[in-house]
This record gives sequence, C-alpha cells and structure tokens, in this order.
Amino acid sequence: MDRATKTGIWIIATGVIVAFLYVGRGILSTFAMAVFLFLVMEGFATAIDNWSHTMRRGAARAIAVLTVLGGFVGFIALMAHGMSQFGRDAAEYEEKINALIREAYGLVNMSDAPTLTHLLFNAQGQRFFATIANATGDLSADLVLIFIYVAFLFIAQSGWTRKLDNIFPEHEQRAQVRGIGDEARRSIETYLWTQTVISALITALTYISLLLLGVQNAIFLAALIFVLNYIPTVGSIVAALVPPLFALVQPDVPAWIPVAAPQNTYVYAAIVFGIVSFWQFSIGNFIQPRMMGESLNLSALIVLLALAIWGVLWGIPGMFLSAPLTVLMMILFAQSDGTRWIAILLSADGNPQGKGGQPVAVPTAKDHGEMI
Repeated sequence: MDRATKTGIWIIATGVIVAFLYVGRGILSTFAMAVFLFLVMEGFATAIDNWSHTMRRGAARAIAVLTVLGGFVGFIALMAHGMSQFGRDAAEYEEKINALIREAYGLVNMSDAPTLTHLLFNAQGQRFFATIANATGDLSADLVLIFIYVAFLFIAQSGWTRKLDNIFPEHEQRAQVRGIGDEARRSIETYLWTQTVISALITALTYISLLLLGVQNAIFLAALIFVLNYIPTVGSIVAALVPPLFALVQPDVPAWIPVAAPQNTYVYAAIVFGIVSFWQFSIGNFIQPRMMGESLNLSALIVLLALAIWGVLWGIPGMFLSAPLTVLMMILFAQSDGTRWIAILLSADGNPQGKGGQPVAVPTAKDHGEMI
C-alpha cells in the first residue's frame, strides 16, 4: 500500500471517529464521566486498602464509595447555600454593580449607562439564561445516569477477567492486553487521585485566605475553585479570577483597606487576586509536578489542544476529561509501530511508554505462574 493510500485511509478514519464522538457525545461523555468517577472510587479504595492491611477489599470499596458520594452531596449543598446567600443580598450586589457600570462608562466619556437589570433581561440576557437553564436540566439528568453507570460498573467488574480470557485465549495476547489496561488504569487513577488531592489543598488554603480577607460567601467560592481546578490550565486561570470578581462587586469592603473610596474596591480586588493567584501558582508549579510525576507525560501544548478539541466535541465533560482521555490515547497509540509517532508527538519527553519508549511489555508465563 503506497503512502498516499495510507494517508487517505488515515484522514477518512479520523473523520469517522471524530464524527462518531461528536454525534454520540450525549451517551459517550456521560459514560466516560461514569468510568472516571468509578476509577476515582477504586483509586481511593486502593489507598485505603494499602493503608489498612486488615480491612477487607469490599469494606475499603464501600468506604470509598460513601466518601465520594458524601463529598458530592456536600458540594451540591454548598453550591445551593451559596446561591441562596447571593440571592438574599441581590439588591446590594445590584447596587454595587450598577455603580461600577456607571463608573466604567464615565471613564470612556459615555452617557446613558445601562443597569444590571437591563443587561440581564434584554434579548441576549434571556437567551443566556435559557441556555444556562437547559444546561442545568441536562446536567441533573446526566448525574442520575452517571451514578447508574457507576453502580453497574462495580457489578460488572468481577466478570472482566473471565471475559478477557475468553476474548484472548492465547496467553501472550491476553497478557499484553492486560498490561496495556493496567498501564492505562494506573496512569488515569494516579492523575485523578493526585488532581483531587491538589484541588483539595488549593481549595483549603484559598478558603482560609478568603475568610481572613473578609470575602463574603467564601465557602461557595472555594467549592467552585475545587471543581475548576480539574480543568487543565484554563481552569486554574478562571479559578484565580473568580474570587476577585466577586470581591469587586462585594457590597461592603473591609475597613482595613488603606485607601479611601471608591479606589478601595479595586485595591481590595487586587489583593484578593494576588493571594488566590499565589496559591494557584505555587502549588500548581511546585507541589503538583512532584506528586504527579510521570503519570501524564503530556506536553503543555498538547494539554491546551486537547482541552480545546475535547471541549468542542463533548462540551464541559470533555474539558474535565481532556487530560486523562489524551493519556489513554497516547498509551494506545504507543502499542503499534504504525501509530507510535502519534504517541511520541503527544508525549512531553518523546517517550510515551517510559524511558525506553517501548510498548507495554508482555509478561511471560513464568512471571504469572501460569502454563501456556
């Protein structure tokens, strides 16, 4: 087969796969979220199992599931409480935002500054809120489906080994597939577990800082930052911008701000931005790489491209899953000589499968204590 034919086949195959991912995004993205939530629970169960050698695996798994579900319910409760608190102070926030709009119009010598009510309830604002309402409704339905998928994944996992043996009756083939699966699962579990710990650390330090700075509804902002940190690169940037924006429109500025009004609002927002950005930058650039190790091995450019591509294909779920999905693709591409070059391009150091850049090794029968 000549090079032109191979190139044509690659282009057609890529187009078909991309179209399939986009058309089936409603099902595929939900199932992918369930798989990764399942891996988070399994990774937590493994950590509990390693820490307590006397606990049964089933008990460790039950604790992990209840902890993750409890954290999820707690997060929803925090978000609901935060939204209700903002609703109670809506009149004061509206007055402050209107003042900032008038001030901004005055800086550019423009008159007839609109009010927040006018901006929110014009045609564009109504379309925006309709989009948000539809997305919220879809998310609620997807969450129920995700938990159903997770439950069936736990039920079905006991039969995976037997099915694998029946699909790949030859030992070498079965061992290679098992090695690839173990490598992919280990990388994704490490990424998700480390990202959870890092997000929790940043959230805790940010929450304490916001409380000390006097930012209102700090717990709601901290919970929002925890979720945003799961989105690679862009998420941390947005997480650093959200608290100062809320501080900017906060009705009451703490008395310790050493500037007279109205400049104190901007100084206060700048201080909040500096503190929040410090935690994001220091932990993200010094602690996270040490904890993450080589679990990702993706170049920074690939991370940004993956975020954009998966975001277009699957929306917000794709943005959250862009990094682990790209790691999975790199591991799979590295197993074939024909696609290894793609894995090399995706990797950060040019070695998509470790230092040697080789595919997953095939264990021998002696290694497993089996007879071929």
